[in-house]
Amino acid sequence: MSLTVKPLANIGAEVSGFDINEPVSDELAAELKALWYEHGMLLIRGQAITPENQIAFSRVFGPLEMHPLKVNTSDENPELFVLENGGDKDQYSTAFYKGEKIVGRLDWHIDLHYTAKPNHGAVLTAVTVAAEDGLTGFGDLAKAYDALDDDTKALLEKLEVAYSFSMQRRHMRYVNLEGYEPGPYSPTKPSDIGFPDFPDAVYPAVHTHPISGRKVLGIVEQFLDRVMTPQQFGLSNDEAIELLERLVAHTRKSDFHYFHQWQQGDLVLWDNWRIMHCTTGTKPGIRRVINRTTIEGNTMLGRVLGAEV
Repeated sequence: MSLTVKPLANIGAEVSGFDINEPVSDELAAELKALWYEHGMLLIRGQAITPENQIAFSRVFGPLEMHPLKVNTSDENPELFVLENGGDKDQYSTAFYKGEKIVGRLDWHIDLHYTAKPNHGAVLTAVTVAAEDGLTGFGDLAKAYDALDDDTKALLEKLEVAYSFSMQRRHMRYVNLEGYEPGPYSPTKPSDIGFPDFPDAVYPAVHTHPISGRKVLGIVEQFLDRVMTPQQFGLSNDEAIELLERLVAHTRKSDFHYFHQWQQGDLVLWDNWRIMHCTTGTKPGIRRVINRTTIEGNTMLGRVLGAEV
């Protein structure tokens, strides 16, 4: 079997030449994993996808783990995390952006970042494609690191940054809040919608990917809170804040992004240790359902603040 690989816009690659309903040989599995680490994000189109074959295919890339936010877990297939717009939970994920009501918009983030042990990767498949909007964006933090100047790279090698879990977007320090207003049912604390709370997680400002060895920028806007002890490294608090603002702006450059317009039969796999992602959301009443499987993270990329002994 011969795979065809076509680069996507800016980052990632589309892979074709196989069917996820067919058995995956050891040779094919090794080839797919190598492409995953090379490109960070893979798109596979035209697949006849069921929950069962999505779960089986996802296991090619590692053991699966259950998502801690169990309120969105499928009862029939607990390995699936169901992302749904157009249902009875929309009111909790509705907000206003420059006066427009949007359901389910998410800023750039890394899954389970708030645990200090992000999952290794994830697979998304389209169950119901949104009639409009509903894009998923992917951003390559390895490419973002490569594009930094040498002085910034040297400084980041010394620094750690803290992430603070929050339900209220307006309390997140580095997301773009221009024109933003929370919806009337926006939760004010995690327990409002059955989420657990998490202590702060601390990460290196740049980390080495545990498998590929690529340097990865450890700056993601969602939950980003502060540089740890900046004065220890010759930075004032103001300079540390300005550094994070500059780095967040850097990660927002389109050169590092690919936005996926979903089609039926699409499957997207990404390396969560390297690739951040976001969603554009949908207008109220637009139905969109995405199934997600989570590839286990077996490495602590950060540490939980206060948990050290």
